[in-house]
Amino acid sequence: MAAEKPIIICTRGSALALAQANLIAAQCRAAFPKLQFELKIIKTTGDKLQKASMAKTDPSLPKGLFTKELEVALIKGHADLAVHSLKDLPTDLPAGLMLAATPEREDVRDVLIYRNARKTTLRGFKPHATLKDFPQGATIATSSTRRKMSLLDARPDLNIVEIRGNVATRMQKVADREEIDATVLALAGLTRLKFKIKANGTIMGEGVPDGLLASVLDLETMLPCVGQGAIGIETRTGDERIAKICAKLNHAETFHCVMAERAFLRGMGGGCQSPVGAHAEITGHAIFLRAISFRDATVKRGAAKRPVAEAALLGEEMAAELK
Repeated sequence: MAAEKPIIICTRGSALALAQANLIAAQCRAAFPKLQFELKIIKTTGDKLQKASMAKTDPSLPKGLFTKELEVALIKGHADLAVHSLKDLPTDLPAGLMLAATPEREDVRDVLIYRNARKTTLRGFKPHATLKDFPQGATIATSSTRRKMSLLDARPDLNIVEIRGNVATRMQKVADREEIDATVLALAGLTRLKFKIKANGTIMGEGVPDGLLASVLDLETMLPCVGQGAIGIETRTGDERIAKICAKLNHAETFHCVMAERAFLRGMGGGCQSPVGAHAEITGHAIFLRAISFRDATVKRGAAKRPVAEAALLGEEMAAELK
């Protein structure tokens, strides 16, 4: 009898994408020790556009920058599972594909990364600095429209500039470049790359530039983007073999929360670069959703809850309220 074909897990090739894909592969092997799982690395449009502006929201920047090629591999049968940072996965998926599972998400908050005044000849700041501690006109680098608008909502005087590159590259730019005072990164990404923020604010981990500090931003200052901290596993619909695997990988609470957030984003008509943020959490039998929109240069906030089974409806209603 011929050996069963290995199950192919496709992923982007960035350090964070590989860390996430290896995490999923390890969970698969632990749950199904008799099956073979292999990684397939695919270069996406977003990987090829490293010099393009990620802050564009017009139609010239295609949706699914970091997912399209992985989805093509699924559709053509060249892969069985695609592992995404869920925040990158469009809310409208190609016909024949589905979001099949979300493992338990990491901390959803964002982190301010900046130089330690005691460790640099450039301008630096004290440990545990907040946005209030930055001087008038300080420069913070981010290519996220949501982060830009959240920063300016808290501090209209800040100078926001674009930055590209992976996590390590962005941290190095903050360490080296006098014209950049700080950047903002997702805490979940740092955690999955095995970076650790110590009690004194220093960042520990392989490849972390010397002299950097980190402060976690509270949700009142900056709501995360939809799906932040979560891994999305995309598969073909109707594939029963893969569905059994995904059932073992799925964390129900995370899945309900991201369903509410993604329904909100879909209702707002936006993609991962839309100037909106949302965070859902489950308390008891209810799901609570907070959201913010910076569309049309107007700040709109909303908060509401519904039974967990109505997660998607909660997101849709929130979008209707903030549109």
